[in-house]
Amino acid sequence: MYHFQTCTIFRFNFLLIAAAVIPAIFLMVRVYRSDRLEKESPALMRKLVLAGILSSLLAMVEERILEGVLSLFGDESSIAYNVILYFLIVGVAEESSKYIFLKRRTWRNPEFNSQYDGVVYAVFVSLGFALWENISYVLSYGFTTALVRAATAIPGHACFGVFMGVFYGAARRYENAGQPTNAKTLRVLALAVPVLLHGAYDFIATMDEYYDSWYFVPFVAALFIVSYLVVGKAAKKDRYITQY
Repeated sequence: MYHFQTCTIFRFNFLLIAAAVIPAIFLMVRVYRSDRLEKESPALMRKLVLAGILSSLLAMVEERILEGVLSLFGDESSIAYNVILYFLIVGVAEESSKYIFLKRRTWRNPEFNSQYDGVVYAVFVSLGFALWENISYVLSYGFTTALVRAATAIPGHACFGVFMGVFYGAARRYENAGQPTNAKTLRVLALAVPVLLHGAYDFIATMDEYYDSWYFVPFVAALFIVSYLVVGKAAKKDRYITQY
């Protein structure tokens, strides 16, 4: 009886983990295959997924500490509290953690030789983050959570990665072209734009939950559509950035 229960629990948890992981893997493959100039090495891709997982652990520590501090001074039901929480704490902690590991792993990497590589790298880090985050959510809240997050949170992280990667790849191109000021501006945008999008994503989702509104669905739809178009355009116009 004990063996049967153990096997059942193991199979259930395995299914939950699979439901959490598969959407992230699907999106990784989609973005990887869209790199038309030169595919990145599997070893580097694995390192970026691991970097995403590590960034999620760093962000979790930052969020726990800062949210605890915020709760001492703010009313958790107020709009101001949620603005600070989602834009200045969650958005900054999660996107800055991704960016730190992304830049550390790739900025000086010799494989970073085309502009679209920035998109591939940022999306893989973001989906590594989402993969680990989703496993913890699914094991805590079940299969329904996996389905919801597969359609919203995981693609959401991929979208944030797309915008980070577009600016990040352009920054590398300007750096190689001897234009450090433009490169620095684009690196700032590579962090600031995903932070704003991430904060808006979480804030609107919370407002829908509190006020029974329907802003979240059109916001997510617009985010996905624009990201899809950006990926297509960036892949089509990709060019090598080391030939100066």
